[in-house]
Amino acid sequence: MSADRRSFLERLALGTVGLGAMESLRPASTPFDRLRPAADWDLSWTARVVGARRAVYDIPEIEDGFGVWRAILAKQQYVDVLKVAPGDISMVMVLRHNAISLAMNQVFWEKYNIGPDKKVKDPMTQQETRRNPVAERTGQWALPAQYSAMALEPFMANGGIVLGCGLAFQECIGRVAGGDKVDAAEAEKRAKAMLVPGVILQPSGVFAAQLAQDSGCRYVRAS
Repeated sequence: MSADRRSFLERLALGTVGLGAMESLRPASTPFDRLRPAADWDLSWTARVVGARRAVYDIPEIEDGFGVWRAILAKQQYVDVLKVAPGDISMVMVLRHNAISLAMNQVFWEKYNIGPDKKVKDPMTQQETRRNPVAERTGQWALPAQYSAMALEPFMANGGIVLGCGLAFQECIGRVAGGDKVDAAEAEKRAKAMLVPGVILQPSGVFAAQLAQDSGCRYVRAS
């Protein structure tokens, strides 16, 4: 440790460092600085958490989409094993941290090289893929019939709620800004247009997970 740094830490411990010095340590910009005002966030999804059985599945890692699969499978197992009516089950997925990429459509994945960059494999073939493994599974990319529900769109169509972390989404905005050579405002507009339809951005994934628990959901770490 340098003498200057040691001196600074000693002064910090003694409370003799001024506010100006502390401010100089802050990065010029952080994801927190770019959060929108509270009124801009859609929290209406909480009114849809109404089932007798409620859970929030926290998905921080891509893990080839298996976190999404686990959440969908658990809901089906409640139906098959416990004979719970689907309408009595409310399930929320939170895509945060590295898993925010799962909230993005195939255009985003292809254009910004997500699969190779993050070493993603298709959960069915275990082969490397350039596509989001849990979105737009249609045509030649369709899953076998017994796995056809294992994607975000059918999950949401059947009442599931998918939330995306607004902080992690800054990475997506950054990829657009760098790849398209546009400013932050335009990059955010373009990135939002490439969200999988139905995904709802929240201030952060941790906020979303806690709010889901406030709405009666049990917490489950899914990836």
